[in-house]
Amino acid sequence: MPLTIAIVGRANVGKSTLFNKLAGRKLALVHDTPGVTRDRREAEAMLGPYSVRLIDTAGIESGTKESLAARMTAQSMTAIADADLCLFMIDAREGVVTGDEIVAEALRRTGKPVVLVANKCEARQTQADEAWRLGYGEPITISAEHRTGFVELIEALAPFADKAEQAEEVEESNKPLRLAIVGRPNVGKSSLFNRLLGAERALTGPEAGITRDAIAARWQAEGREILLHDTAGLRKHARAAGHTLEEMSVGSTLDAIRFADCVVVVIDATAAFEKQDLSIADMIAREGRAVVFAANKWDLVEHRGSAVGKLRERLDNSLPQLAGAPLVATSALTGEGFERLVPAVLAADRAWNTRVSTATLNRFLEEALSRHSPPAIHGRRVRIRYMTQPKSRPPTFALFGNQLKALPDAYLRYLTNGLRETFHLEGAPLRLLLRTGKNPYAEK
Repeated sequence: MPLTIAIVGRANVGKSTLFNKLAGRKLALVHDTPGVTRDRREAEAMLGPYSVRLIDTAGIESGTKESLAARMTAQSMTAIADADLCLFMIDAREGVVTGDEIVAEALRRTGKPVVLVANKCEARQTQADEAWRLGYGEPITISAEHRTGFVELIEALAPFADKAEQAEEVEESNKPLRLAIVGRPNVGKSSLFNRLLGAERALTGPEAGITRDAIAARWQAEGREILLHDTAGLRKHARAAGHTLEEMSVGSTLDAIRFADCVVVVIDATAAFEKQDLSIADMIAREGRAVVFAANKWDLVEHRGSAVGKLRERLDNSLPQLAGAPLVATSALTGEGFERLVPAVLAADRAWNTRVSTATLNRFLEEALSRHSPPAIHGRRVRIRYMTQPKSRPPTFALFGNQLKALPDAYLRYLTNGLRETFHLEGAPLRLLLRTGKNPYAEK
């Protein structure tokens, strides 16, 4: 489940404006009149790298039991109970007033974690410093209307989002590993599927295109339950276009890839890494799935001693985004290589789920910067201040500093390759997010 955030505060401090800006669309009615919002409203959104569920609330006010204000407050308290985190918003131009103190006390009674936000800080003179007396520490100063301060706000949410992500990963780890077998037609996907299961579960033969729909089967390997999917071969789009049945088969394969945790890309070892093989692997990397390559029909390969090295070189040069991904020579006919395939899949899945602590990441970053510092852009040195990992599945890393958008691709590849080698992330596509903002780890 994504992190659930309730935006709370007294009436007319800008809660609905912030809700709309974070959601990226105008969902809640906004007006200067206090009390426009009466019912809670929800929206799914992405805040930087984090998936969240936002709840806009009415103001929290005191009132008689049956009054409209009391009923609106009850709606807000229900939203708070459902939330993982509360954004407590005050009006920085007015400073702390009695209504803010009422909200602060109501939040204290819930025991929910709170991030204090001082809105309307576009003005030069504000009363944001008064927020300390509410007992929730230093406020994040923003202007919801002008979208300023949002980088600092997202940084303040990071620890809570990380906990939600970790809880979701623990839940996911108890589920079967979802493994899809994909490739172009007639490379031996169904034969490999049957060999893994130890039974003739899928129809096979020399004709291309026998498999038309994705077939799923449960399987136990090395103490791990695996949900295995055999899929139809992926031809070039132009060749499949206009053939309704084949288009449906391709759609079924794409659904299996999106459903998967890890994908075994089967290639023909006698004609490896053709253009369609590379296109399929690139698509899987863009989907963010762990990847293992199975060079099938290995029994037909001559000069095997040098063949593996050539395949590895071709893979790393043609697919740098998957450099170092496990490559296993297999023969579905003879069973050769299958004792190495399952460990490779489990290793790729571990890489895909890897989380690295912020302290460890920043030690890596310090060493990487000392070996090869970022280039100067227009005479000004790019500064990378620190790094975090907001999520895994796939491993996603956020860089914070200045002018990061100007970093050349070669330098980003240098960092990505360093991360992959240092933390053994072979088989997992990596994501690098570039963020500009204040360093929350800097000494005050």
